[in-house]
Amino acid sequence: MELALQQAIAAGESGEIPIGALVLDDNDDVIAAAGNRRERDHDPTAHAEILALREAAARVGDWRLSGCTLVVTVEPCPMCAGAAVLARIDKLVFGAWNEEYGASGSRWDLVRDRRLNHRIEVISGVRGDEGGALLREFLAAQRDGIASPEA
Repeated sequence: MELALQQAIAAGESGEIPIGALVLDDNDDVIAAAGNRRERDHDPTAHAEILALREAAARVGDWRLSGCTLVVTVEPCPMCAGAAVLARIDKLVFGAWNEEYGASGSRWDLVRDRRLNHRIEVISGVRGDEGGALLREFLAAQRDGIASPEA
């Protein structure tokens, strides 16, 4: 999670929503790491999780990431949770809950939905205070900037 938090910090420093993600192989070695890049890439799908899954699949040479773990600083949104299911990720580890958009146990539970052909083991709350604080501070600064006369 430390590396995911570093990715989140770097994303936040570049003006992105501070979320970081990693993919670990079945030996728990990092095979991909990313932070959000929606603004930089002008891409609505450039969430940290999607970028890390793409990198991991390219590195492995297969879209199936069976045996892999996705580590994220904040609970994935529906798009990212769906991508993890489609990639056949075995385990999802995340920090902070996302009560507004989370799709791994809070608002929705897409990753364990019995109607889908694959379900993911979920471990939540890993250094969640830190991931949550990064996100709250970023969003508060955004709101202050939008509300200020200089914005």
